[in-house]
Amino acid sequence: MSFFKNIFGSDETPKQPESKMNWELLTDIDQLGEIIFNSNEKPAVIFKHSTRCSISRMALKQFENEFDATEGVTPYFLDLIAYREISNEIANRFNVHHESPQILLIKDGKSVYDASHSDIDATVLKQKL
Repeated sequence: MSFFKNIFGSDETPKQPESKMNWELLTDIDQLGEIIFNSNEKPAVIFKHSTRCSISRMALKQFENEFDATEGVTPYFLDLIAYREISNEIANRFNVHHESPQILLIKDGKSVYDASHSDIDATVLKQKL
């Protein structure tokens, strides 16, 4: 059974992904206000991940392998299956079309870059910093 969980994921309580990234879990809609405020001093990256999607899992792993979290950003991880209302609010507040997987770079309170699926590229993100 663990073979299928590895391939397809599971409906278990969301966990912080295991990686070298020091993800902040995005689990409360009020955190968006903090992200906006803090992005005036330090940019934030939001990774919207679907735990039920193999494409999302592949994009997450590739991003984690290519992006150094010490790049001067605060990385946030959103399990959009568990926290769909936060995902919807991200689309509203930052005026982006909802996608999954999706990454947003927040600077000075605004989304200055977003990408989804195979367009998620750590090199491009680094250039936008």
